[in-house]
Amino acid sequence: MAYVIAEPCINTKDTACVDACPVDCIHPKKDEPRFGEEEMLYIDPVECIDCGACVPVCPVSAIFALDDLPEKWTQFTPRNAEFYGR
Repeated sequence: MAYVIAEPCINTKDTACVDACPVDCIHPKKDEPRFGEEEMLYIDPVECIDCGACVPVCPVSAIFALDDLPEKWTQFTPRNAEFYGR
């Protein structure tokens, strides 16, 4: 997995990252049914191309390269993958 969305996204769900992603790998989008149900957004670990376009646009600094993910948020790596059934 190239990038992971972590705890700061919970209950924020700013979709600037969705708009910045060139491969459409961040969901749920505002117009998707699950957007209201989910407490955060998720990056698909298979579809992500490791471009980093999402990182600078996140207003709450919730997106990390896997190698830079703080230890306290390691549980968000499988959480992102599980959203996509991976």
